[in-house]
Parts: sequence; structure tokens; C-alpha cells
Amino acid sequence: MKQGIILLVVACAGLVMPAGAAADHQPTEISVGYFQQWPTPAQFAQAKQTFDSALGLKVNWLPFASGNEMNAAMADNRLQIAYAQGHVPFLVGVSQGLDLTMVGIAVGYPEHDNCILRDDAGINRDSAALLEGRKVAVQAGSVSHYRLLKVLQHLEVDHSRVEIVATADDTATASALQQGEVVMACAGGGALRALATLGKPLMTGDEIEAIGLRLFDTVTVPTAFMQQYPEIVQAFMDVVEASNQQWRMNPDPMRAAIARAAQMSREGVTRALEDFSFPSSEEQKSASWMGQVVPAYSKELAEFFKAHGQLGKVLESYDSFITTRFLR
Repeated sequence: MKQGIILLVVACAGLVMPAGAAADHQPTEISVGYFQQWPTPAQFAQAKQTFDSALGLKVNWLPFASGNEMNAAMADNRLQIAYAQGHVPFLVGVSQGLDLTMVGIAVGYPEHDNCILRDDAGINRDSAALLEGRKVAVQAGSVSHYRLLKVLQHLEVDHSRVEIVATADDTATASALQQGEVVMACAGGGALRALATLGKPLMTGDEIEAIGLRLFDTVTVPTAFMQQYPEIVQAFMDVVEASNQQWRMNPDPMRAAIARAAQMSREGVTRALEDFSFPSSEEQKSASWMGQVVPAYSKELAEFFKAHGQLGKVLESYDSFITTRFLR
């Protein structure tokens, strides 16, 4: 079964010519950045060296601690592809002058940032107007803050009548709810897991995503590399798509290899992947993602960051830094 999966991924990726055969003076190896303990179906292909075969060169997988570190590595040509770079670091990078291009959506994780109501608040989505006059904690100028304001707008709650308690970080946000200082707190990551033990979400992650607020990581490449070696980028994206397709069809035989590549237990991988989504190429190209929502969302988020002193410059448009040409 495992051999069959490998052959399927290779066969799907093999729809393109190996990168090394397309032109003279091709690189003999490239570096791809990724996050450890952040599992994706593409790590099955990483573990099986399917990328090397499909691209016709050696692929060096380099672990990074943050998307900002990936930006620095791409800026000085140490990194040719950032796989699963956060959307915000990408947005900050191009706003600050880095010539990068988003060529795909690596993973969506709608449940990883949310607002939690205390169990004793007596408020739910249908009675969200009761938040007016009450206290809500969130880190000022953060993605969580932006999402809170958009959710309140969607639920027709006047945010000017909600007392926003601006915290220094997510840890302080969680503490405010734990101490009963606020009726709701908004955060992501580990702080959100702590919050979830104290109450329930105002809206689910999927409901928030449905109104256009997306949490996702990108596949990012330096624009110069993409322009010089489009066949390498195409081959890489074909393997990613094939891996995602295989995951949707028959995930169980892939888990062990993904766990090894992600440096996680198989059980940990299973739990993590339950909260992740891997949109198909067709979905990524659609208006719900890169075709419309992502460029508009990027501009609006950048403007929010600038208004809160988190970003020095906002571009007129982010459309030219996003392409769907490699999604097929």
C-alpha cells in the first residue's frame, strides 16, 4: 500500500517534465523552508524524497522558527521556497519591500484563533448585542483584534460600545478571562486552548472563515526565482497538490511518514491534522481564496496593522504579489 501511494504521488507530479530537463544552467539543488511539528500531507512526499524525483534536483529541507526568519533567508538567497509560511509574515515582508510571490495556500487552520465567552456570561451568537457595555480582552493591534472587530460587525454589534481591554500579549488575554475580569477574550495558539477550557466560542472557526476571515499559511517564493525557474515552482506545486489529493483519498498509510518528517508522534499528527484544511488547486484559484478574498483581505489587514502601529507602509495593492498560475 505504501509503495502504491508513493507511485501515485510520483505519477501525479510526473505530469510535468523534471525541472533539470527544462533548460540549461538549472540549479542542482534548492532549499525549502518549513516548520517542524506543523504537519502537512506534503511531508509524506518530503519523507519519501518525491520532490527530488519530480524536480530533478536535490531538495534541502530547512527548519525555521518563524515566517519572519523565512523572509530573511529568501532576501539573501538562502531559501528558494517557503512552504507553510504564515500569511502575516508574507504580508509584512512584501509591505517592507521584499519581492516575494504567494504561489499557493499551504494549509488553512480556521480554529486556531477565536473569541471565547465565559460559560457564565449568558451570551451567545444570537444574543451578541449583549456584549455592548461589557469587557472583552484582546492583544491590541493583533490578528485576533482585527478578527474580533470584523466578527462584531458581522453580528451587528456596535464595537464602539464594547469595552476593549487591550492586553500586551495572548498570555495576558487568557489571564483576564481566567480572573473573571472580562466576559470574552480573543487569542490564538496555546492561549486559545487555555481559553477554551473556560467557555465556548462566539462563532466557530468555520463560521468565521465563511465570512471571509481566513487563517492560513502560504507557499512563498522569491519573485526572481519564480521568473527564472518557473518549471521548478510548477513541479513543486504539482507534488503538493498530488500529496493533498492522496491525503483526501486515503490518509492513514501516510501518517507515519508525515510524523517522521514533522518530528511528531503519530497520535500528535492525527490530532493536529484534524484542525487543518488543505484546499485543492481549484479551491485555491477560486474567489473564496486567492482569486479574490486573499488579495482583498491582505490589503485590509495591512491597513489595520498600519493604523495600530504594527506596519510602517501599506501597498496600493497586493494583487501583483499573488499568482494562481501554478495551480492546475
